[in-house]
Amino acid sequence: MTKISPGKQRSYIFKLDPDQGQIIWQSKKLRIIPIENIKELRFSSDARYYRQQFQLAQDYEDRWITIIYILNGAYKTLHLISSTKDVFCMWHITLRKLYEIRQELMTGLGNEEIRHAIWEKQYWTASDESSDQKLRFDEVEKLCRRLNVNTSTEELKRLFEQADTKCQGFLNFSDFQRFVKLLKARPDITLLYRKLCYSNDGKFDFSVFEYFLRDTQKASPIEVSLDYISHKLSASSQSPRPVMSLDGFTSFLLSSDNSAFIERQGKVCHDMTRPLSEYLISSSHNTYLIGHQLVGSSTIEGYIRALLHSCRSVEIDVYDGDSEPMIFHGKTFTSKVPVREVCEAIAKYAFVTSPYPVIISAEIHCSVLQQEMMVEVMRDVFQDVLVSAPVEGRPTLEVLPSPEHLKGKVLLKAKNLYVSENESIRTKEVSIDTESSSTETSTDSDVVQDTRDERLNLRVLERDAINEVKDELKRARSLFDRVRSGHSRNLSGIAALAVPTVTSMATSEPPARPELRDVSKVKMSFAVASLLVYTVGVKCRGINKKEHYAPEHMFSLSEKTANKMVKHGMVDLIKHNRTHLVRIYPKGLRVNSSNYLPHRYWTAGAQLVAINWQTFDLGYMINHAMFQRNGRAGYVLKPLALRMHDKDLLSRHTQHSLDIVVISAQQLPRPKDSLGHEIMDKSTVDPYVEVSIHVPDWPHASYHSSSSSTTTSPSSTGSTGRLLSRRTNSVKNNGFNPVWQEVLSLPFDCVGDMFDLIFVRFAVRRDGDNDEEPIAVYCVSLGSLAMGYRHLPLHDTQLSQYLFSTLFVMCAIN
Repeated sequence: MTKISPGKQRSYIFKLDPDQGQIIWQSKKLRIIPIENIKELRFSSDARYYRQQFQLAQDYEDRWITIIYILNGAYKTLHLISSTKDVFCMWHITLRKLYEIRQELMTGLGNEEIRHAIWEKQYWTASDESSDQKLRFDEVEKLCRRLNVNTSTEELKRLFEQADTKCQGFLNFSDFQRFVKLLKARPDITLLYRKLCYSNDGKFDFSVFEYFLRDTQKASPIEVSLDYISHKLSASSQSPRPVMSLDGFTSFLLSSDNSAFIERQGKVCHDMTRPLSEYLISSSHNTYLIGHQLVGSSTIEGYIRALLHSCRSVEIDVYDGDSEPMIFHGKTFTSKVPVREVCEAIAKYAFVTSPYPVIISAEIHCSVLQQEMMVEVMRDVFQDVLVSAPVEGRPTLEVLPSPEHLKGKVLLKAKNLYVSENESIRTKEVSIDTESSSTETSTDSDVVQDTRDERLNLRVLERDAINEVKDELKRARSLFDRVRSGHSRNLSGIAALAVPTVTSMATSEPPARPELRDVSKVKMSFAVASLLVYTVGVKCRGINKKEHYAPEHMFSLSEKTANKMVKHGMVDLIKHNRTHLVRIYPKGLRVNSSNYLPHRYWTAGAQLVAINWQTFDLGYMINHAMFQRNGRAGYVLKPLALRMHDKDLLSRHTQHSLDIVVISAQQLPRPKDSLGHEIMDKSTVDPYVEVSIHVPDWPHASYHSSSSSTTTSPSSTGSTGRLLSRRTNSVKNNGFNPVWQEVLSLPFDCVGDMFDLIFVRFAVRRDGDNDEEPIAVYCVSLGSLAMGYRHLPLHDTQLSQYLFSTLFVMCAIN
């Protein structure tokens, strides 16, 4: 096939090895793409964007393959044109099927038979260097060293001879399967099994299994039901009296029925009919960037990646282009991408992973003319999906609609300058105090009511003013026709721009004829205002009893401003966020696209906490862990304490201890070089496990923990919060089946039972490499971590799951 890259095209022989699960080609060096590293496959018209970028003819489209993958911690793309249509079809069918199988295996545990079969084929093929379907002892020993097995040569020889039942001096595939079973023996599970059977005459029957599920695993009543237990026992038993064998118990512990993640993967389980303000919403910052904030590339790729990972709020920064509006990071050296290309990408990928609404958060810096062009593009691309009027059945807005009500819809969020201008006039005329207040006097109520009355009077006066100056505002009037009848607030704001001041509001005297403003100073198109329905951006005028925000009014807070509000008025912010949307975004100094820790702002009830999705740091990891929940819908119900008006719940402060028994790990991955090859000279692995708990700053919480049990650290993220870490000892020279059997105890506090906002991170590290990235990680919300004996699926630092690596732990909260 022909490999396409900027400025050149070269032909190579590409091989797809299904057993080893990789794509291979030889250029100057041997290149490898493991199939599990592939993030997306695009064929033919789905890859049109890239063909057009390379300015290649449409004739190539039906033979075009684009493979997007991660290698050495960075996203890569491989663009290929197959030599014939038949070759293309062969690759399309085979590669997509292999990709789908491995993707399914990388969504947690389970499918143990398939997983084991893939492992056997992968390592059998890799070990059979002579390709004669025979493994001799030297090949087997070489494989074991590659797998970091620390068994002596003598012990390996014994296992080899035990598997070679016909004494042939080599292993065929069935012999190899026996050898692998011996090699993968789990003495840690055997010990647990015998311990459970000890008081029951050595039999793992109904009573033993019921006790194990209820008392140790803290299983739900459904999981401890008679039918469930009987089914599991029967499935693993050959005898008339149902008992579970050691193999059956091992399979159960590794199955999806015993998942460490409480919520069922891929299934929406939260109530999706509550108002939008009651959800945490997966959000991205500067979505168009895939690198550095100052010099990175602006591309549709960032939108595709985010949306395919169920992000529900993407950002666009719109500026004037030569002939059409463009998206890029203003006052930087980032490249530009047209609004149309971004909208087309959003339209195509918005609802592939989640059916729930997507919010486009727009920073609009372009001229009124190009704003109108932007709106025309959005209407043309999104059509009926774009919300431009209240959804049917909700003509008036008392509370925000639900994700279910807005299913399959795209909403635009931008600052409405008309509303903002109107609010600034209102505030100036009535002189409302913007200081925070926890109480409201009768005088305050009178002022608020007077303000509402004046706004009604103002609307009448402004409509008259518009009629008087209609000749001068012909252009504005033609655009105004697009504004739907339901937008009375926009109407009053439009007139506010035409009328600079209206005096004597409280008198019955008619006002003097207003002086006209220079229409050329108008900064916002009426067409944009017509698209702001449920997400109307306004300036934050403070949060107190005196300030009134309509349900659809939302404001954005910088990280710095949000930190101040969390520190000095967190409860006020929580109250506001029960009924209104708020977006938080990273401070401008994060030029390397680093992230804050989002759970700090979730704890204040902020729904849209925007993350730089191109940076795989701790903030990204916590965000990913949060939105793995609820079937990856991108919407997660807030904890009850942040949704209910219940002071007692929000002030309930409890002390706990997370007790983890780190038992063992299975098949830790070997490090790879920049080309994806395993580094064989790093054969010695002395792994240890570090467990960290990340607790946010709680509202009204008074901390009495000693410095020995809790660490408060602003860390490099700039976000405060409490981080506590504990680690095991290291196991020498064993990355295949290290056993620790160590207890780690991590004390923490919780307010309002908001365990969902506490995060636990398991990191497997190599002793002596404390400053390097961990070998493998697993991060989960404490509220989603199942108790008892669980196998944790392990991931790389880009959060791609390893197919065969697990960590066996026992968890309890005391």
